[in-house]
Amino acid sequence: MGDPMKKVPVREQDAKERAKNFREVCLGYNAEEAVNEAQRCLTCKKPLCVEGCPVNINIPGFISYVKTGEFDKAYAVISQSSSLPSVCGRVCPQERQCEGKCIRGIKGESIAIGKLERFVGDTARAEGWTPSTEVEPNGHKVAVIGSGPAGLTCAGDLAKLGYSVTIFEALHKPGGVLVYGIPEFRLPKDDVVIPEIENIKKLGVKIETNVIVGKSVTIDQLINDEGFEAVFVGSGAGLPKFMGIPGEQANGVFSANEYLTRSNLMKAYQDDSDTPIMRAKCVAVIGGGNVAMDAARTALRLGAETHIVYRRSEAELPARAEEVHHAKEEGIIFDLLCNPEEILVDETGWVSGIRCVRMELGEPDASGRRRPVEIPGSQFVIDVDMVIMALGTSPNPLLVSTTKGMDVNRHGGLIINEESCMTTRDGVFAGGDAVTGAATVILAMGAGKAAAKGIDEYLKAKA
Repeated sequence: MGDPMKKVPVREQDAKERAKNFREVCLGYNAEEAVNEAQRCLTCKKPLCVEGCPVNINIPGFISYVKTGEFDKAYAVISQSSSLPSVCGRVCPQERQCEGKCIRGIKGESIAIGKLERFVGDTARAEGWTPSTEVEPNGHKVAVIGSGPAGLTCAGDLAKLGYSVTIFEALHKPGGVLVYGIPEFRLPKDDVVIPEIENIKKLGVKIETNVIVGKSVTIDQLINDEGFEAVFVGSGAGLPKFMGIPGEQANGVFSANEYLTRSNLMKAYQDDSDTPIMRAKCVAVIGGGNVAMDAARTALRLGAETHIVYRRSEAELPARAEEVHHAKEEGIIFDLLCNPEEILVDETGWVSGIRCVRMELGEPDASGRRRPVEIPGSQFVIDVDMVIMALGTSPNPLLVSTTKGMDVNRHGGLIINEESCMTTRDGVFAGGDAVTGAATVILAMGAGKAAAKGIDEYLKAKA
């Protein structure tokens, strides 16, 4: 064992190599590395790391088994709280959650909880271990709308309680943002996401794809005609936001949602793909969050010089530090303290550039971040042939417009009872991005878990 105050380093693909391929960047721990990292854990009597986990995984419990090489027992501990360990180990912002609370991190580096969770999940998949599926059916039916992290978690938890659960997914593949939104180099689909979804199906969960609830079938029909006693809305936040600047309607302007969906589901990274994504020479991605990093790093791998255009400084970037670090290593150009004013369009209707103005930081705004202020006369042009808007998303209004009694807030998110997760419509529950707007995978999972508890209590009270 090395320095107990420092994390065991994680192997990664070389930056120059990975910038040209879609293979996974982080290679993870092997068994020896995982055991060594686990042995740094202090096994606190009051584990703050658990408080920092939105799904309350027994972190010291599973790490204690990793210490002794009993990886199957570690998997059993994680499976009590999470059905997606390999996913969470890759994409959760652990530095702000479990690892951010780690006592070891006060004087040294926190335990690499995410990397250990990933190792356990990956080992379970390689060994063929699956969660226990011995469940006594209770005779009650629940519908789940959306097969993203909130929907999958809610469905899995309800299935473990004996409910007959059917997930309705609008797209042709289940997984939601895990499949269409996060790039392959961060989250492999066939090797990681699909097997963990299969584990949820083994609990008895049914998944129907190509069903747009609100068009193909309504919530009222699910309840009144198909006998579902409760409905969980985990439809996410798929409605992209734009800036409203001149030129946004030009060819070559994409939302990050569309761009990543075309890359993931339509396999734009394959030479024989027939998706109409333009193979750009120079791309500007507007925004500074994780989705902006994903879009920029995807564009880079498709052969484009790629710029991140963000109106604040690096200190205010909302993306994970790890994602920013990887993007810089790979050659993404950061144009910080810049704000787009206009997208320039050539005579054929295609993007030819983006006019920006330089910014400086003023007083803090309502979010606590310093407000960016324009510097007069500082306009300049970046010559690009594609612009990707990564400014966040809001919930799609389709469900609300086709269902009576469901109220939303001013941002379009469903209003719920914070304890039960029930919406203003009796028997209809919600969680994740459909309530909060775009957030993280693990927060959506936490919401799905809370909603499953609320649905169980609701149906037991009705019995």
